[in-house]
This record gives sequence, structure tokens and C-alpha cells, in this order.
Amino acid sequence: MLAVLPALAAAGARSGEPGGNARVTPGVTASTILLGGTAPLTGPAAASAAYARGAKAYFDSVNATGGVAGRRIEYLVLDDAGEPAQSLAATRALVEEEQVFALVNSYGTEQNLATRAYLNRRKLPQLFVASGATTWGRDAARYPWSIGFQPSHRAEGWVYGRFVAKTMRRARIAVLYENDALGKELLQGLRRGLARAGSSVVAAERYDETSLDVQPQIARLRASGATVLGIFARSPVAREAAGEARRLGWRPSLILSSESGVPGNEAVEGSVSATFLKDPGDRRWRQDPGISRYRAIMARHAHGANLRNLDHVYGMAVAYETVALVERLGATPTRTGLMAAARSLNDPSNPFLLPGISVRTGKNDGFPVQQVQLRRSANGKWIPAGGLWQTNGR
Repeated sequence: MLAVLPALAAAGARSGEPGGNARVTPGVTASTILLGGTAPLTGPAAASAAYARGAKAYFDSVNATGGVAGRRIEYLVLDDAGEPAQSLAATRALVEEEQVFALVNSYGTEQNLATRAYLNRRKLPQLFVASGATTWGRDAARYPWSIGFQPSHRAEGWVYGRFVAKTMRRARIAVLYENDALGKELLQGLRRGLARAGSSVVAAERYDETSLDVQPQIARLRASGATVLGIFARSPVAREAAGEARRLGWRPSLILSSESGVPGNEAVEGSVSATFLKDPGDRRWRQDPGISRYRAIMARHAHGANLRNLDHVYGMAVAYETVALVERLGATPTRTGLMAAARSLNDPSNPFLLPGISVRTGKNDGFPVQQVQLRRSANGKWIPAGGLWQTNGR
């Protein structure tokens, strides 16, 4: 059964056109542009609806100041409970019943893979999917109507590998990874980054994303004698894994994937992670105009939401770029024009990304964000661990 997140329901309400104005293209009227998306509004992954909530808040803030070229952006998000089959059903409903202009910010790798062929056959934009799978940039020629946003998981893993290779001589690395594209690609990237270095992965244990019990895996990883533990997992598994290592008296250097969602004051002291977003829980950004804008938008348009949740910032960063693309389309938006604009991005000004990070694509470049910064947890906060890393579309 399809459902709409209550906070997004108003955005999905279809508004009648006075005088019976016809749509220029599906999803577009004289006063509105209808965008759609899917998210796990219910089920075990429901916390990930924050991606949609952040985007919705930003679209609402744009509508409050007149919209884009006189049009309001309506954002209809349907529940897929995190199930790929439901993602396809919800996407079909958005396309065939609601007639959305484009899909934006739909959550999950498997969920978006389930809909990609369908959307490309219909030549309907699958824009800025909330997934770090490498395929969204690598396979642009085969699926020209689909594009990601964030750095790929493989690229992030590569950065961790290069970091260990440069800073830890002969490190023995153990990895706990989620048994899906996220975990597998992070592990692949880590190994590539370690190539020909004196450090190596000596043990790897996978876990099923539906399970929070990783005690057996952590015990086996500890027995490997590793000096570094990589936790390539989403929260709260990342917290459970780090806590179990401590309970066993194991104190390896810790690497947390960016998907772990662990704020600085909850991360293990000295742990390292990558990010490309400004963290609203980081004191560095307390007076930053972008984060000040984020807080104001969330306070007005997502009252009661957790402002420290980095997924809200992610959704807002995606919505910012989406609005910029729609602005480029002018008075007569088309789906072809939208994808052409998405394939020719050059924006160094996204206020929710770290300074120095640009959103760029091109003829042979399907990866919008290709820079990250490593950060280390110290004294209850994250501090930068060096400058930006350029991942070059890995």
C-alpha cells in the first residue's frame, strides 16, 4: 500500500488550474511543477525519510518567496517501506497516475535500481538519487536519464585506503560491512586505495542490514589481530559495533563510513570519517550562513525535526541543485532540458556543501560531487583531518 509522509502530504496535493489551463509537459502547469520521489516512510529504514524531509523543507522555502519562474514546486513522496518491489509500484504511480515531471532524491540503491530501467524507457529523469553506488556515474551512457549526487561508496573507500597507506605503516585492517552495495563498494574502494601499500585488509565480516546484532562478527574481527577497524555500516549498527569493540577491550584505530551518521559527540574518540556536507552539529559552522539558512528553513518548514540530522542537510543540498536546474529551464521546462542541464553542472556555490566542494558534471563525467574531507573525532567534536580529497569519479 502506498502512503504519503504526513509532513509531505501538502506538497503532493494536486492543485487545480483556474480556467482549465493545459499542461505544457507532464508535471508542469502555468503555476506548478510536480516532482516525485520514494522513501521508506515506514519500516526498519524509516529514519532515512530525513532525506525527503530536508528536500521538502527547502522546496517550501523557495515557494514561500515566489517559487521558480512563478511556479511552485510540489514534491510528492510515496512510501516504499524500503522494499524494491514497492519502489517500482510507487514510481509507476507517480509517473502514470500523478504524472510527475521528474523523480528527485528517491532513497536507496536497490530501490532505485528497481526503477531505473522503467524510467529510462519512459525517458523520465531519475534525478540525484540518494545512493552512493558507483553505477549512477559509471553507467551514464547506458542509462542517460539517471544520475546520482554524492561521491560514490567506492570513491569514499578509496580515500580511506589512501589515508591509511599514508599515515599508518603496516596497518592490519579488519572491516565490518553491510552485505549490500554500500558495504561491498566501500570495501572494494578501501582495497584499491591500499594497493601496493604495506597495510592490508586481514579480515572482513559482513552483516545483514536487518540485523542489529553484530557481536559475533566483532569478536571474530578482534581475533584477527587487526590494528584498524573499518565500520562500513549505517547507524545504529555503527554505534553497536563500536560499542561492542570497547566492551571486548579492543582499541583499534576506527574508520566510520559517512553513512554511519554518528555525530562527533557520540563517535569513538579518534575515529576518522569522510564528509562532503556541513554538519549542523559541528561548532565550526555555528555562524556559517549556509547552516544558519538551513536552521531557519527547518524551523519554519519542518518544525520539530532533529536539526542535527545530517540527512536533512543532504536533502537540502539536493533540493538546492534541483531548484538551480529548474531555473535554467526558463518558462518552458522540459524533461530533456532538465537532463541536459543535469549533465552540464558547474556550481561552486551550494551553501550546504563544505567550502571548496563544487557540483560538476560533463560529457564524460556523471559524478556531481567528487570531493570529500576526512575528519577526526576529538574531545566530543569533529575536527578536519587534512584538506579535500579529489576522488576523480571512482
